[in-house]
Amino acid sequence: MPTSSTLSPTLAASAAASRRILLAIGLAAIALVGAALYLQHARDMLPCPLCVIQRYLFLGIALFSLIGAFAGRIKVLAGLALLCGLGGLGVVAKHLYVLAHPGFSCGIDPMETMLNKIPTATALPWLFRADGLCEAAQDTVLGLSVPQWSALWFALLTLSLAWVLVRRAR
Repeated sequence: MPTSSTLSPTLAASAAASRRILLAIGLAAIALVGAALYLQHARDMLPCPLCVIQRYLFLGIALFSLIGAFAGRIKVLAGLALLCGLGGLGVVAKHLYVLAHPGFSCGIDPMETMLNKIPTATALPWLFRADGLCEAAQDTVLGLSVPQWSALWFALLTLSLAWVLVRRAR
């Protein structure tokens, strides 16, 4: 049975590794929002309400992951980031459903109106204003639609966050 003096360096190394993983997850989530902004402003791919909600969730992952990487509450903050990832998987699943069923639009509806009146959308319309139609997200980037990329990244980030939590629990 290991003593506390031999276990302590192992726990410290595990915490340091978890912090590095959380830092990478946070930076990846920020980069994904940056990619979405590039597609919006340079390639004129307007975000729909579901896209905007996904941005909020990617930013939630980034915020909680980065705070967890620098603060001492790795498990709690990784858990909150994981909740954002799971929420993102749910939202992107609905988005993929909309794309698979043409005519089932979430375009100009109460969700768009509500999202565009949130203080973050009025203060930062270049980031959070929903102007596109959900079923119009058919353009591809490297062979996948933006919602498909979003699903892939939400899955990767969510699995990584779950791994950080499982690893810390051992």
